[in-house]
Amino acid sequence: MIEVKHISKDFVSAKKYPGLKGAIKGLFSNEKIVKRAVEDISFNIADGEIVGYIGSNGAGKSTTIKMMTGILNPTSGECLVNGVNPSKNRKQNAQNIGVVFGQRTQLWWDLPLSESFTILKEIYKVSDEEYQERMEFLNRVLELEKFFTSPVRTLSLGQRMRADLGAALLHNPKVLYLDEPTIGLDLVVKDNIREAIREINQKYNTTVILTTHDIGDIEELCSRIIIIDEGKKIYDGSLAALKEEYGTVRTVTMEVKSIEKLQEVNLAKEFDVAPKQCRVELDREKNTCQVVFDKHKVQVPQILSRIMEVTEVKDVQIQETELAEIVKAIYRHENGEAVL
Repeated sequence: MIEVKHISKDFVSAKKYPGLKGAIKGLFSNEKIVKRAVEDISFNIADGEIVGYIGSNGAGKSTTIKMMTGILNPTSGECLVNGVNPSKNRKQNAQNIGVVFGQRTQLWWDLPLSESFTILKEIYKVSDEEYQERMEFLNRVLELEKFFTSPVRTLSLGQRMRADLGAALLHNPKVLYLDEPTIGLDLVVKDNIREAIREINQKYNTTVILTTHDIGDIEELCSRIIIIDEGKKIYDGSLAALKEEYGTVRTVTMEVKSIEKLQEVNLAKEFDVAPKQCRVELDREKNTCQVVFDKHKVQVPQILSRIMEVTEVKDVQIQETELAEIVKAIYRHENGEAVL
């Protein structure tokens, strides 16, 4: 459905100089500054996939999305959406895509929501039969009928996001771009939006590109993620593979009978690993022993066996590295390794 082939994007601006003299100098200077926002990115997205496209602020996510929607022309490389070049065939591409920006709206602010939908119906040349069928589905999954006759300016944030999502889907696009679709929403509305996106994907086989900083959105909806950093693609694969490759830290918390007996236990030395690869924390008030370790160096049965040799274990909890922590580590340029 989407082919991105070695696209790059440069932004050229005039060089600025400080002070009054600098301002005058700038009038006569031809010196330019070139900033590369996206550098040699390639990927393919299949029909019906839901893909998370994530990165830190300024990483180049929005620039890539704008090239995929046809708003920007790539400096080099090529992008095809359903076989169409978005920047060269903008009208044809617009029929194939729907776009939702969490902080912007495509609806008419002072018109009732119903009028906005009627205008979009005419713009996209949706037949009366298709419109009726689509609205029945959208009303069911997004519950639009509760505020369908209200002016857009009177809608709450959650209602407006549902309305924007419905508007983007009115012409049944093959590709749906979602930029922060759950920003600022409460937990209940977030769950409703996520469920609606999932059902839309299953019913119409819509390809979804999700850009978000909410890791919950990624975990709930996406089976594949693409991570971009400083304009370059640094990861493209499944969530499970990401956790396996970068989520090396695991935590075992044990409630024990006698915490004092564990004071002299040095697991890192006994397992012949670096101290940061197997760290023990004792909580005397709760009688708990927490071991934070690298799962590629030490195994859970080894830890449990050694602790049980010293004292009785009443309860055990095992926790994997959270996806949010892995992504934060990647953003901090720590090679995806959580710090022990």
